[in-house]
Parts: sequence; C-alpha cells; structure tokens
Amino acid sequence: MKLATWNVNSINARLENVLDWFREAQPDVACLQEIKCVDEKFPAEPFESMGYNVVVHGQKTYNGVAMLSKYPLDDVRRGLPDGEGDDHARYIEALVLAPQPVRVGGIYLPNGNPIGTEKFDYKLRWMGRLHRHAQDLLAFEEPLALMGDYNVIPEPEDADKPEGWLGDALFQPQSREAFRALKYLGLTDAYMEMDGRPGGYTFWDYQAGAWQRNHGIRIDHVLLSPQAADKLRGIEIHKDVRDREKPSDHVPVMVELDL
Repeated sequence: MKLATWNVNSINARLENVLDWFREAQPDVACLQEIKCVDEKFPAEPFESMGYNVVVHGQKTYNGVAMLSKYPLDDVRRGLPDGEGDDHARYIEALVLAPQPVRVGGIYLPNGNPIGTEKFDYKLRWMGRLHRHAQDLLAFEEPLALMGDYNVIPEPEDADKPEGWLGDALFQPQSREAFRALKYLGLTDAYMEMDGRPGGYTFWDYQAGAWQRNHGIRIDHVLLSPQAADKLRGIEIHKDVRDREKPSDHVPVMVELDL
C-alpha cells in the first residue's frame, strides 16, 4: 500500500499539476494540506473519476486538509480533540478499509511565526493536542500513519542552511522538543528509518533561488505506529515535482507499507 502526503499550496491553483502526479504515482491513500478552499469548492470529481474516495476538512482562503483513498473510509474525524474555539482546518483522520485496515491522520501543523507571539503559543498548544491524541490512537495497537506538513525541522541536518532558521518557529528548541516527544510515544520517522541521509528536503522557498541552490528543509514527515513501521518497505521524496510549472513549494512524500 502506498501512502502519500503533500502540501499542495492551493488545490485549485495547482489542480492539473496535482492530477498529473496522481496519475503517475498512483498513491492508494493521499493526505493533502493547505488546500485553501471550503469543502464544496474542493475539486472532488476528477479524483473520484480516478477511483478515489474523497473527504475534506476545508477552510476559505487558508489552511484546509483532505484525504483521498482508493479504499472506503470510515470513522472520519475532522479536527483534533480539545479544539474549542479553534476554527483552523488542520487535521483529518480516517480508518482506511483496506484488506488490512490502517488508520491515517493528515496533519497541517501551525507555522508558528513570528516567535514570541500568540502564533507560536498556538503552535505549541496544537502540538500538545496532537501528542495527546496520538497517545490515544497508539493505545489501539493498530497500523497508524500520522503524516503531513509538520512545520518542524527536527535536526540541523534537515536544513541546507540551519543557521538561517535559528530565529524561525520551525527550528525553535520548543518545536523540536515537541516533535521528539511525539516520536518518543513509539512513532517511527519513516525517512529516518529507511534512509536518514542529510538532504532529504521536502520544501524549498519560492524566494532567493532556494530551489535552484537546493536551500531546502525537511518538514513533511510520516510517523508510523509500531504495527505500521513493521510493514515499512520504502520511502520516496518526489523532488522532481518541485521543478514543474507552477509548483507547490512542497513536494510529495510517499511510503510503501506491506499491507
């Protein structure tokens, strides 16, 4: 089974690009972030015509997440628990009813910039909510993938120029500590398990020739429960997509599980 995550940076602005990738890569399940549209504006029909079931948790202009699956989806959750007063569409989850079911959570974690403001506090609170929910999910002892744009650079090796990110919310000690604490629950970072080499970047800014100079960062992650990590067979970062016309600043990350 192929599971993918991709921050598309506006699904309607990049629809043909996204559809082309789906036709080529044929993910069984894909989590999309930053779709930037309400549910009814999500272009479900072209994906449904390719055999995908579509669930959306959208938001006008900002944020928004979606899940597309070649298998039926059950037990759909839109938003993390303890979200009173939080109107950001940043989390979607479903049980994928494959021959061996797997639970998938799609994550668009807050950016948190600038540090020293409510935006950074919100990021850390959101990570705390994700931590508690992941703990609850792991108690089911089932195959689980929590994947998406985490907006966290875990280690200096995950940035081409780490010194340039010292004042950024993505690379603060508190953000990195919260990410490590999430993994310490028993989650496996699929990239570090299967590859782990420096340079596995998933994001290149549009500014200052970052793509051409390979000034990238690794912020799109796939974290797996022990039951899913045992089935991990490979991971691929589809860097070539960043070089296409009207690209997102992120690229797809896809893992293969022997399910």
